[in-house]
Amino acid sequence: MGLKGGEVIEVKVAGVRFDEKSRSPVVFLKEVNGNRILPIFIGPAEATAIMYALENVKFARPLTLDLMKRLVEGLGGKIQRVVITAIRDNTFFAEIILEKDGDKIVIDARPSDSVGLALKINCPIYCEEEVMETCGIVIPETNEDRIKEIEDWLRETDPEDLGNFPL
Repeated sequence: MGLKGGEVIEVKVAGVRFDEKSRSPVVFLKEVNGNRILPIFIGPAEATAIMYALENVKFARPLTLDLMKRLVEGLGGKIQRVVITAIRDNTFFAEIILEKDGDKIVIDARPSDSVGLALKINCPIYCEEEVMETCGIVIPETNEDRIKEIEDWLRETDPEDLGNFPL
């Protein structure tokens, strides 16, 4: 059950792709025990951070996600999970749930930052069922290559039809 009382489903990052038509990166979150994908338009810097986290790329100096991780841990907290909680006015919302001294702390965050941080610390990513129901795309369970079809659909779709996705 989610923080708002709704059901949540676990998702994993299925990939990050560049939508040529809108010139925006898209992160694809696939439900772990199902056949739906949630596409979320994100900024270029966030896409790069997510791709670095997916590839476990190491740098000599800490990047933003490394800093966030170190801050939470340095203050005695532990990130439990992140949740994509809502979509309002074509903008996705997320929360980072952490624990410190037995207390639960909920932090409002952008999905792109939340997903990147979850990858960096290897914590689960969840999505409110209502968000997946509203914005998810059903794919055949046996055909992971459906992401290419979704990318093609995105290329052929006028961004105006999708609304505004502020970065």
